[in-house]
Amino acid sequence: MNRIYILTILMVMFLSCGNSNSANHKGITVKRPAKPGKISNLNKEEKFISNRLDTLFKELNQTGTFNGSVLVAREGKILYQRSLGILNKNTKENLTDSSMFQLASVSKVITSTAVLMLYERELIDLTKPFQFYFPDFPYANVTIKQLLNHRSGLANYIYVLNSEFYQANYKMSNEEMYSYFISKNPRPYLKPNTRFNYSNTNYALLALLVEKISGKTFTEFLKQELFKPLKMNNTATIKEIDLNGKNITKPYDERWKPVDFDASDYVLGDKSIYSTPYDLFLFSEAMYQNKIIKAETQELAYTAYSKEKKLSNYGYGWRLKEFADPVKKEVYHNGWWHGYRSSFHRRLNDKLTVIILSNQLNRSAYHTHKVYEILDNVPAVDTLEDSE
Repeated sequence: MNRIYILTILMVMFLSCGNSNSANHKGITVKRPAKPGKISNLNKEEKFISNRLDTLFKELNQTGTFNGSVLVAREGKILYQRSLGILNKNTKENLTDSSMFQLASVSKVITSTAVLMLYERELIDLTKPFQFYFPDFPYANVTIKQLLNHRSGLANYIYVLNSEFYQANYKMSNEEMYSYFISKNPRPYLKPNTRFNYSNTNYALLALLVEKISGKTFTEFLKQELFKPLKMNNTATIKEIDLNGKNITKPYDERWKPVDFDASDYVLGDKSIYSTPYDLFLFSEAMYQNKIIKAETQELAYTAYSKEKKLSNYGYGWRLKEFADPVKKEVYHNGWWHGYRSSFHRRLNDKLTVIILSNQLNRSAYHTHKVYEILDNVPAVDTLEDSE
């Protein structure tokens, strides 16, 4: 009897593992959407939206004002996905859905999420000073919370360090950035919690915090805790990719001149995650489903912490629009770095996701309002014609 009971339990455990959608032992799961490039089962309204979006981005590409990849989805359903333009001008390779872009400051969304994952595990106290975790940090009153919401007042290391970045073949680490920054001991721009002041230093420090608390490199933590579980197969930090690899986009300015890198490109947390619109869509969906961090933790991230900002605001790693209106509330982040521009926008009420990534410095990557105009101005369904 005992033997039969044990065998039955083992069989149940085996079947449970086999049928589980859990991506790892942490239990992160994602409802799998359509595969990249495969958009099917659109109704009339959705086809209208998809066609209008295609017309918009084709025109932007043909007029030389957009080169990149786009994905628009609502409630887990991809409405539009397209890659338009050049991956590498020298080789004349075109972009595909697997082409990876430097996310620039959109990386801050992922960094803040990593911190909040550790916060949920009660390994990080957001109210503690950063100095509690790094005793040699000379700015005693700067808290983790103030790093997350850009109210630390710290100087931006991008502007403080100059000659340090331009050493030949130098790839600066976060530890080296920290050492340079501490040795220079730059005067803060503001006293902590005075007002919002955007600074890349905040998120470079948060990457170091994730490393110290987790016992893993920042790259390893993201890979093991986020990218692999969510099957973000084309996402990695700059530390793990070959910049001359097949799917890695090359950055250009407005006139298609290649943009050079420097040592600061290898400092993580504030930037230098490479990804695709589809992978960010998987991340967005996992957030909507509360599979990465809890709903109440996300609410902390989507809270406005700088009341002096009237039209927009900042939470923990997310910029906020319409932050007082639960129906229109939008959380987002844009990025701009060394030839790349990126937009990652999410409207919470209707679970909308808009992702635009570009490897050329043109402002159309930020024109998400044009996408919203199409999404929010669809004619009555009975007036729409069937379209392929």
